[in-house]
Amino acid sequence: MPAVFWAHGNPMLTLSDNRYTRAWHALATRLPRPRCILVVSAHWVTTGVRVTTSGQPATLHDFGGFPQTLYDITYSAPGAPALAADVAERLGGQGDDRRGLDHGTWTLLRHMYPEADLPVFQVSLDARLHGDGHLALAKRLRPLRAEGVLIIGSGNVVHNLNLYHGMRAGYPWAQTFVDTLRTHLAQGSCAPLLDPRTLTADGALAAPTPEHYWPLLYVLGVRHENEPLSFPVDGFEGGSISMLSVLVGDA
Repeated sequence: MPAVFWAHGNPMLTLSDNRYTRAWHALATRLPRPRCILVVSAHWVTTGVRVTTSGQPATLHDFGGFPQTLYDITYSAPGAPALAADVAERLGGQGDDRRGLDHGTWTLLRHMYPEADLPVFQVSLDARLHGDGHLALAKRLRPLRAEGVLIIGSGNVVHNLNLYHGMRAGYPWAQTFVDTLRTHLAQGSCAPLLDPRTLTADGALAAPTPEHYWPLLYVLGVRHENEPLSFPVDGFEGGSISMLSVLVGDA
């Protein structure tokens, strides 16, 4: 099963029809049907690793200031309690049967699998880890791909809401960051990507906090050596939100 890092962008994308949402849908039509979906979302950061083990995870509306239509949405996919508990053990984490699916998960999946008939669970980001720790943890998830589990990282490699502006192109520093990232990915060099703040001179602008960047490391961590890597979609929102997405494997 391939693995994919999706830039999830603005929650309103779940109600949109544009090149980003069409890319989400198009990839799902090309993929083998997953046994289950595991999502590492930028919007679940914890102390220690936690894994959702609910049999019917709730839809979390973990944002504010949006139209009521967005809060009325539910994504009623079942959970995968047994597999989630196994993953928690593999990662040295804990199960969480109260946590639901945050918008980093369901905004994407409503376009990919609108029927909500595939089991879904989330793995949290351990705030105590640095990039190398996240990458090492991700490698423990690699065997799941052979078991038919679709692994999704959901975030944005450039995510600076303080500089968000009504422009379509990225700021020059943001474009430089994405170009540098793509170069290292194409060369297969992972070490320079562990800390976004040092990737370019303005890396701290691209990732003032790291949680939206870290999910990329989980997709890179489950990649096999010399496995194909491609970019299903690219672009910017508001100048400071990168929509670059990364696919590992063939689809």
